[in-house]
This record gives sequence, C-alpha cells and structure tokens, in this order.
Amino acid sequence: MRVVSLCPSLTELVFDLGCGDRVVGRTRYCVRPEGRVEAVPTLGGTKNPKVEAILELAPDLVLLNREENRAEDAAALEAAGLNCRSFLPKTVDDTAAMIREVGELLGVPKAGEAMAMELERRADRARELASEGPAIRWAYLIWRKPWMAAGGDTFVDALLTLPGGVNVFADHPDRYPAITADVLRAADPDRIWLSSEPFPFTEHHVDELTEATGLPETRFQLVDGQLLSWHGSRTLDGVEYAARLIREVREPGPTAARPGKD
Repeated sequence: MRVVSLCPSLTELVFDLGCGDRVVGRTRYCVRPEGRVEAVPTLGGTKNPKVEAILELAPDLVLLNREENRAEDAAALEAAGLNCRSFLPKTVDDTAAMIREVGELLGVPKAGEAMAMELERRADRARELASEGPAIRWAYLIWRKPWMAAGGDTFVDALLTLPGGVNVFADHPDRYPAITADVLRAADPDRIWLSSEPFPFTEHHVDELTEATGLPETRFQLVDGQLLSWHGSRTLDGVEYAARLIREVREPGPTAARPGKD
C-alpha cells in the first residue's frame, strides 16, 4: 500500500502504527517522527499541496484533516479517482475512533485497537482528576496580531476540559475567537497557556501580555502545542500532559518561578 498523508499528526500516526514504510508523500509540516520522516518526499504544505505531484505518485490512500486541509484540494484528489479519507476529531473519543479506522485502512487493525484502548485508558485516568479538586478556568492562545484563543468545539478545548479545566471562551460563537488584552483581562483566567504552534509564543510574549493585561505574570505559561493539538498517536501523551497542566495550577510548586520556565 502506498500512502500520502497531508496532515502532520496523521503522518506521525501512520509511522507509529508500524506503517511508515508505506508513506510515499507528506507535507513540509509533517516533521514527526524525527529521524524517520525526513526520507519521505514533501508535496507542498497543508493548505497548498502539490496535487499533480500527488497524482503522479498514484497512492492507494490519501489521509487528510478537514481543519488542516482545504476542501477543494480533497475534492480535486477524489475527482481524479484517489481514495481519500478526511478526519476531524474534536474529542479524545473521536481520536480513538480515528485511530481504529486508520488501523483498519492500513490493514493493521490490532495495532490500531491497542493504541486506541491505551488512549481510552489514559483518558479515564484524566477524567478522574476532574473530581479531585476545583475546576481551573483557563485561556489558550494560538495567535498574535490579533490575539486568538481556542474556543469551544475544538480539540484543545476537549483535551484541557477532560481533567477539570473550564475554557473561559468556550461559549464564544467562533471556534477560534480573536480577542483583545482587555477581553482577556476581564475573563480573568486562572491560567493562560501560550501555545508553541501555530504561533510560536516565547517568553517575550509573556512579558508583552503581562504588561498589556495587567494580570500577574505567573498566570502565563508556555506550552507544547503539538501535545495539545495533534490528534493521533501523540494524543496519548497529550492527555497526560493536559492533566499535568491542570494539576500544576491546583498544586503550585514551592517557587514563584514563571510556569514553564526552565
């Protein structure tokens, strides 16, 4: 079987299911697993894949994500007769179902089932944490100029809600609302997480937001965006990472160091 994957988390999933040797094409953003994926040719980006180059590869299966990839590119590939499967998991349960389906598509259902069951086991442990302490009100920023946050009905929202978090922007009509510093200050979250992707937040932006909002700098924390937004094999670690972030807010360490700072 020849597979083209146009979503980074799906590319990683195929490798982690033991089928990396079947991947004949990827996007330039498909960078995991390091040390292995580099041998696979790149075919453009997630938003601008090289459709003609994909057709020349004649893959048996093209994997896409409905949020990462454009509908028109999927339509063009399907119109050319390629077998395309698009996913959009928004919860851990959705992700487990996707892992099982991808395992079936690749002909490795046992590997898919084992991974999905382990994800469900870790998710159950994270849910137990939700009852062990107060709910933690949080905001998760993904972009600057304008500031943008993860709203409800998003994978990030589901992952950080699972262990006892409450998204202060969950009820916003937009899935990824643009906000201002004043809006963030008024929301008054217990913790504001700044993601490493798609915008690569740094300590400089912690300082910028601290000044702009007037909120204590200890409420801001840089976090791993791949663990919290890649749905697939990385979600196994992502569930535990989300639980740890919630636990750290409930049980702060003895120092007043900025959260996430080495």
